[in-house]
Amino acid sequence: MLSHPGQCPRCGPVAMATKVDKEACWEAYNLARDDGLAVIWVTFKYDGSTIVRIGQGVEYQHFIPQCTDEIWLLAFVCVTTRDATLIRWIGENVKTLVKEVIQDFTKEFVISDQKELEGDVMKSELKKTGGINYNAQVE
Repeated sequence: MLSHPGQCPRCGPVAMATKVDKEACWEAYNLARDDGLAVIWVTFKYDGSTIVRIGQGVEYQHFIPQCTDEIWLLAFVCVTTRDATLIRWIGENVKTLVKEVIQDFTKEFVISDQKELEGDVMKSELKKTGGINYNAQVE
């Protein structure tokens, strides 16, 4: 299971197990991929610790206004080929809330595959962001 920041009344932010309304998500995904239907996008968000479907539409321009600064959402968008594209939207105000606490960093990485964290590639990227790289001459 994934973890999602929650709020413990006594301890403050804690990780809660994230659940998915699988039936609703599967139904929505199939709506967007069905060539016989006009639906081309579906969106999801957190309701407590559960990811739920919140919208769908037939026009791409009606999807865009859902991506506001105050929301975190996921979307399946199918344009032309009916191949689903997964979009993860994190509104600027949501990011800002986290950055009120974590203020001092050089670079932000968006990573969803743990393999990207392994090996020398990430170490190299981290080294590049770490200021003066005295070993750059040998790389």
